Amino acid sequence: MARMTLTFPDEFLWGTATAAHQVEGGNWNNDWWAFEHRPGTPCAEPSGDACDQWHRYPEDVALLAALGFGAYRFSVEWSRIEPEEGEFSTAALDHYRRVIACCRDHGLVPVVTFHHFTTPRWAAAGECWSDPVTAERFARFCERAVAALGAEIGMACTINEPNIVATLGYFLAAFPPGVSDVDRYQRANDTLIRAHRLAYEALKAGPGDFPVGLSLSMAEFVAEPGGEEHMRRVRHTMEDIYLEAVRGDDFVGVQTYSRMRFGPDSPVPLGPAEGVPVLQMGYEYWPQALEATIRRAVEVSGCPIHVTENGIGTADDRQRIAYVTEALTGVRRCLDDGLDVRSYFYWSLLDNFEWALGYMPTFGLIAVDRVTQRRAVKPSAAWLGQVARTGRLDPAPGVSGG
Repeated sequence: MARMTLTFPDEFLWGTATAAHQVEGGNWNNDWWAFEHRPGTPCAEPSGDACDQWHRYPEDVALLAALGFGAYRFSVEWSRIEPEEGEFSTAALDHYRRVIACCRDHGLVPVVTFHHFTTPRWAAAGECWSDPVTAERFARFCERAVAALGAEIGMACTINEPNIVATLGYFLAAFPPGVSDVDRYQRANDTLIRAHRLAYEALKAGPGDFPVGLSLSMAEFVAEPGGEEHMRRVRHTMEDIYLEAVRGDDFVGVQTYSRMRFGPDSPVPLGPAEGVPVLQMGYEYWPQALEATIRRAVEVSGCPIHVTENGIGTADDRQRIAYVTEALTGVRRCLDDGLDVRSYFYWSLLDNFEWALGYMPTFGLIAVDRVTQRRAVKPSAAWLGQVARTGRLDPAPGVSGG
């Protein structure tokens, strides 16, 4: 199948994705900026000006449309819109209204994420997501934001990867608030699920008529002999509790990059397997994971699927094309088997701030000069834009993960 030219349905949606804190720059008022700058931070470097997209979004949207894509997934920054509890910024809402209008003017479907990892400092000052009140606070924010923006939104994600917010923030101490506390981890999961449910209701009740879902970080879970129970336990907490909670929603967003392996003596994932290339993020080159996670998401949730993130951090643009070709070949197999897969969003539009790893990983279809902010379109951008424009995927030109 990988050697054949594959076609995708005319209505299949092609896009790329970013997140506000990773590209906008200069926002000190959320928990991530505080985390980047606190003593002993695990972050390699601060986000700083990021890609200055707060000012440069017209250029980025125009580039995306010119390349041939049909949608742009981006997030609105809660800490800009509600900088203090109960204080809402008309100027910030007007800004995001202009971003949405810019997408529409260029023929792009605006896909709005309402929480992508960052929480206002005032909301993070207590126990944040391990405090049930944060769910109500987030729902109130969604209600106010959708009242201003909803009429022109094309699709909405409530929370980006809540399982990562909980696991890395409250169990592995790699994201804000940087703690390792099993009780707070469990409460964070509960609060994030409730926040999604309340936000879903708020967004559906607002103006506009657009599908709403949750985007979930998923991996292909693999058990070595004897590792099955470890795998099941971690997968249940990391994925299944969320997939079960979204049953009946308009869609679930699948976000996949690699796999997780479990051995008989390993309650946590094993490292990369011998002989499998390792990428900038430290995980395996494993593009076939996307097909596995789509199938798993359908099986557990029963929802239609949007691939809201998939991509590769690499300095080798030929490797990027090979990875996406194999991942999309798996998507085509899912379609052939009758699974309701509706889109593919590549992560990311730009080389941007990759959280604790800083600017080292390069996921972007477009490079960004860290000094001048000049954008440079990579060959992979033109290639994937052509796939999006034509709905045709040709075989990769002989480059693999090595």
